[in-house]
Amino acid sequence: MSLRLRDTRTGTVRPVTPGQRGPLALYVCGPTVYESAHVGHGRTYLYFDLLRRSLEEGGTPVRHIMNITDFEDKVDVRAAELGLTWKQLARQEERRFLSDLRRFGARMPHATPRASDFVSRMVEVARRLDRTGRVHRQGDSWFYTPPTRSRWKNFPIAGELAQHAVPEPGHPLTEADGRSFMVWKLQRPPLPSWPSPWGPGTPGWQLECYAMASRYLGMPVDLHGGGQDLIYPHHFAGNEIAFALDRAPFSRVFFHGAFVLRDGRKMSKSLRNLVPLARPLREVGPGPLRWYLAGPAPTEKLEWDPRRLRRAAESFAIVRETLEGLAGPAPEGAVGGADLHRLADGVQRDLEGGFRPDLAQRRILAFVQASRRRSAPGLRRGDRRAARSAIARIERLTGLVFGASDRRRPGLRARSDR
Repeated sequence: MSLRLRDTRTGTVRPVTPGQRGPLALYVCGPTVYESAHVGHGRTYLYFDLLRRSLEEGGTPVRHIMNITDFEDKVDVRAAELGLTWKQLARQEERRFLSDLRRFGARMPHATPRASDFVSRMVEVARRLDRTGRVHRQGDSWFYTPPTRSRWKNFPIAGELAQHAVPEPGHPLTEADGRSFMVWKLQRPPLPSWPSPWGPGTPGWQLECYAMASRYLGMPVDLHGGGQDLIYPHHFAGNEIAFALDRAPFSRVFFHGAFVLRDGRKMSKSLRNLVPLARPLREVGPGPLRWYLAGPAPTEKLEWDPRRLRRAAESFAIVRETLEGLAGPAPEGAVGGADLHRLADGVQRDLEGGFRPDLAQRRILAFVQASRRRSAPGLRRGDRRAARSAIARIERLTGLVFGASDRRRPGLRARSDR
């Protein structure tokens, strides 16, 4: 079975397959590095880690790119508060973010390009948009206005997603129509500033991902997305750029996971209601945190609750103890290696057939509970090798570690191209 997802842009279930260029092109929106990553980020990157694992376990090679937004107004404001330059702050938080991502057990992207290294390419994207005749000046900024017809089914300007589309410093929307997005803003040092045909300044944030994805992967990419808050305006704008310049969507398939909430509000840096990703990684570890974040369906919001996190950690401990025992020299029992291979097959089906890591988790938990209820919960004689093989496959699919394989095995972490 090949991976199938509900495409956010069209609302239809579509297969995720590579184009004709080689590996499947996966582009994931990375962080704006001015503060610590939070568990809302963790849930988003968990989903893309699971998607990549599912593809690779199914035999599809993946080329995975994730950008780093290292300049933006929020970076400037925070740097000034700390007495740092924007670049000093960005490099510091980039290192912290990538360290957290590794500790979280995610397979690292093949490249993590920085926005500041792509300004010249963003200037060229802005030039090409300007040639369409749809770029206009408003004060000290230039905006591109897409055609009236939306490229998205059920365009969500008036819906729930638009509530999260508050105009941010550095990438505002025009007040007139809610569709235009900035391509250039006049700005001078010590703020980030580069030369352009419109004067010294900074490119609009919406140009960044198109500039990088077209350079590393070609357009359209095969799979793209992030959290649901990125649908509008960011992915709407990136998709309009792709249609304007390439007459094709940014991506063949878009995937967006639901928010993590805290006290009923979306967790975000700008709302100052975040829980740093490093905190639960330190308190409970990567396995329990992944188990907790994957509990609800990807389309369901998750209300952050430390008590539920602790219960998830307890549940995960039982699962790990049971599977680790089956993979190791436990007393003989009635569980067969074929039973574990059927479990691994089911986990893979749950991930590939519509991407339901929550169902995969329930399947694993149900198997463990049933095994522990047996009078002889260990493995049958002679099934140790088959059991270890099946559990290792579950580890590769989920990123969880149950003792069946060495987590540091070659190929788990790809090098950066930077």
